[in-house]
Amino acid sequence: MPDIGPTGEMPLTLPQLDFWEEFTFHPDQPVSTVAHYIELEGDIDEPALTRAITRTIREAEILSARFRVSPDGGAPVQVCDPEFLPALVQVDLREEAEPLEVARKRMETDLAAKLDLRHDKLSVHALYRVGERNYLWYIRAHHIIVDGYGLALIEQRCAELYNYYRGQGDAGLPFHPLASFLSEEARYQESRKWNDDKAFWSDYFARASDIEVLERGDEDYGGPGNHAQVSLFPEFTRNLQATAAAVEIGWPDLLTLLCGLYLLRERTGRQMPTENALTLWLPFMSRWGSVGAHLPALLVNILPFRMEVNRTDNLADFLKGSAAELKRQRRYSRYRIEQISQDQGLTEGSRYFFSPLINVLPFNAPAFTGCRSRRHILGSGPADGFNLTFRGEDDASNLTLCLDADPSLMSTQAFSEHEKKLPSFLSDALQPEWLTRPVGDVLGTTCSSALFDAAVQRFPM
Repeated sequence: MPDIGPTGEMPLTLPQLDFWEEFTFHPDQPVSTVAHYIELEGDIDEPALTRAITRTIREAEILSARFRVSPDGGAPVQVCDPEFLPALVQVDLREEAEPLEVARKRMETDLAAKLDLRHDKLSVHALYRVGERNYLWYIRAHHIIVDGYGLALIEQRCAELYNYYRGQGDAGLPFHPLASFLSEEARYQESRKWNDDKAFWSDYFARASDIEVLERGDEDYGGPGNHAQVSLFPEFTRNLQATAAAVEIGWPDLLTLLCGLYLLRERTGRQMPTENALTLWLPFMSRWGSVGAHLPALLVNILPFRMEVNRTDNLADFLKGSAAELKRQRRYSRYRIEQISQDQGLTEGSRYFFSPLINVLPFNAPAFTGCRSRRHILGSGPADGFNLTFRGEDDASNLTLCLDADPSLMSTQAFSEHEKKLPSFLSDALQPEWLTRPVGDVLGTTCSSALFDAAVQRFPM
């Protein structure tokens, strides 16, 4: 069982301690905030919606978390305090000339505000009415209490309750309490599985040669950054689904591996044709088979994947073999990167440099009875170096690609080239004839701009 004190105090998990350390280095910057808003349009029952949101907030006890630090400077603790739960703020903006813009401005202002983990409430919920049949539900939280999938769980739970209040389906099950996960985690850390996982990652890092370490003080979270978003058209999705079926792997793994090949190609170029490996950083949800599958909290893990290629293999064989290696690695993905850092002797104030990072998020938008819903991502926390994030439904529809880069590490011109070349490379690689091509040829291919122009639409960020 977790060490829960008489006042309900609980220890911070390893990822929470990592974000607490980040806060101590950047106390004046809102660097690790996650925020979504759900756009609703249609026949909306406002009382049922507010009731569903309010009950969901109450069930997600992590939203009431507050942190305490002892005067002697000991480790911080957390307590779920019902008095600290965020209240739903309801605002009717229909009298405004531009209600949608006013709502977005308010959300952006809240997202940019300083957040003190020692005193402030760590989550905000607001419901903006921007039309007769239009609402925006805004959800913001600090990453120390919830990750992006945790927010998606909150959204899905709210939709389930709303539909129940509208006479559709049953009420479903409430979220698990945080203490149940802490108990499960304590049992894991005392298990044979934990030792097996530790041995796997010890061997993995012993063979790694290009994993960089970042000092906390070197992080630059105040800069504007390079951002771009690309919407991938239905033709791209159809080709993605067809190629995934042909090689018998999931489409998220297919996107991850093709992006890895692109990054390896860009890293080596034609001046270094013998480089055949690249370390990618991949998020792992670490929830399946755990109470965390139905618990909003910070559970996501980030682990390295050493992608290796044999240039004489055809693309199909490379994809199948690498997907099998990904599947094998996932068996060890509960072992935390923070624990690995300790095992590898990283000192306090240091962490691994998570770049390049590839994140594929196949999460369906919540379905509310009688209306159309759409999820918008406003913030997903800080990022290192170069990051590629794909978002879409679980069937790969409505797929978008977001690119983010640190301007101190990548020029604006180089970033703009990636914005064009990566979707072009992916569009080309999803053509059936590419599966029989040697990987060496794939890494030396110049992309077709015609396929790119037909498959994507770019948006300013």
